[in-house]
Amino acid sequence: MDTTPQHVDPTASARTPAPQPTGPTAPARTSAPQPTGTPAPAPQHKDATQAPAPRRIAFLGLGSMGLPMARRLLDAGHQLTVWNRTAAKAAPLAAAGATLAGSPAEAVRDAEVVITMLADPAAARAVADALIPALRPGTHWIDTSTIGPDATRALAARLPEGVTLIDAPVMGSVDRAATGELLILAGGDTAPVADLLGLLGTVTACGGPGDGAALKLVLINAVVGGVALVAESLALAEALGLPRDLALRTLGAGPLAGAVGRATATGSYFPVALAAKDVSLATGVTKLPLLEAVHRFLLEDPSLLAEDLAAVAR
Repeated sequence: MDTTPQHVDPTASARTPAPQPTGPTAPARTSAPQPTGTPAPAPQHKDATQAPAPRRIAFLGLGSMGLPMARRLLDAGHQLTVWNRTAAKAAPLAAAGATLAGSPAEAVRDAEVVITMLADPAAARAVADALIPALRPGTHWIDTSTIGPDATRALAARLPEGVTLIDAPVMGSVDRAATGELLILAGGDTAPVADLLGLLGTVTACGGPGDGAALKLVLINAVVGGVALVAESLALAEALGLPRDLALRTLGAGPLAGAVGRATATGSYFPVALAAKDVSLATGVTKLPLLEAVHRFLLEDPSLLAEDLAAVAR
């Protein structure tokens, strides 16, 4: 099994706007009230060229999300060592100047910061087994994988003295990873690595280690559940003889607008298999009957497991 994720995630990449209704059903557009006084400055996304002094970074897991994230750090001038179970996936970064390591331990041996983007808890544990003995005091480990709070806290408990773990799973897909516009849900002290996280996106502080992983489960399951509901709504529309485009337009004008946008997105890659994994992490925490049904729905058609989540609504 390749330990690198083949996604990730999804919310976002609904850069494709949700279909809007036309005709008399369209909501009237009204201007939002404008604040008085000195306007707050607009948020600025950091460009790779604005990064501070280079740091020694190990990046492990170069799937469809990890690769563009690692490239941003390399383009910012950091000294990057990379590892991936399937070594060929590291070739583009090696060609651009990154050092290719032969094992997780070799990758992290001289690193100031370690970043992982792995597929699931089993992959994270396997890589942790290899890298933890090689971590030096003072190293900061940023785990951007979606593995749930229990697995995250278990990793933190295994760390040697002087090594810190920041759990920082992300919302957003490949396009936003490439432009540094991810939403980073961070648990733990982010101050020592704020410059690096700023290259990848915008940080939401969530509390201690594991809290970022917990919020990620809440947000991603809302997205996946919403897409599943759109899929069922479209099936109902078809059974009632309604045109698909009419159903999409009107659904997109209501509370499901964001889910419709994700269900019709074309530039994203969050495999159905990983969506099902994220749902199973949530249903393992507490009784969630709706999400249990969503999990069964996601696994109904094995031919869709490697497809983007939007495939379930086609």
